[in-house]
Amino acid sequence: MKKIRIPENLTSMAYRAIKDYILDGRLDENTRLTEEFLSQRLGISKSPVREALTRLESERLIQIEPRRGAYLRKFSIKEIGDLYDLREALEVYAVGKTQLSPALLAGLRESVERSRTHLEANDKRRYIEEDVNFHASLTAASGNELLTEILRNLQHQVWLFRRKTYDLSRSKATDTHAAIVRALEEGDKSRAQRLMREHIGEVRDKLIHYLEEQGER
Repeated sequence: MKKIRIPENLTSMAYRAIKDYILDGRLDENTRLTEEFLSQRLGISKSPVREALTRLESERLIQIEPRRGAYLRKFSIKEIGDLYDLREALEVYAVGKTQLSPALLAGLRESVERSRTHLEANDKRRYIEEDVNFHASLTAASGNELLTEILRNLQHQVWLFRRKTYDLSRSKATDTHAAIVRALEEGDKSRAQRLMREHIGEVRDKLIHYLEEQGER
């Protein structure tokens, strides 16, 4: 007799709900997530919750400790540097491969304006979401689905410490996004790539410097 598989939609729904809970910033690194707690909150059995947690662990968002539960993944300063280095290399490459179109450029301009609106309202969650959307739109326009998937996963990991980078990068990020759009509108992909490299590198350096100072304190 074959074991009945858990409905894919139930597992996917649990995965999305738990992921949203994590990305909402409601947890810190010491908060424990158990199958029992999550199944009660979601009103479902533990099995789809278990599969959802396994998927989130494969995305490096959480780490599961046997008999203890799941915790937000902790990144060392070196791991954060490596993440940003990889992100920089891939996003600069993606900009060079971007298939420009009037619809893409209009969407990017609208993204910049939404970012300014969220920034003025100090709406951290929506600002970060729009920042991710801007970068994701550029990557998707490269036409490389595997690259898009890899960078989406990287962005989710970076999100775990975006709350720390918000005050470090928000003052210049939107202006840099606008400059990248202008370069693309003028057909100057080389300039857009340089701006993207400087943009990601600056955020990385500020974040690492901030974390090193916190460690010293």
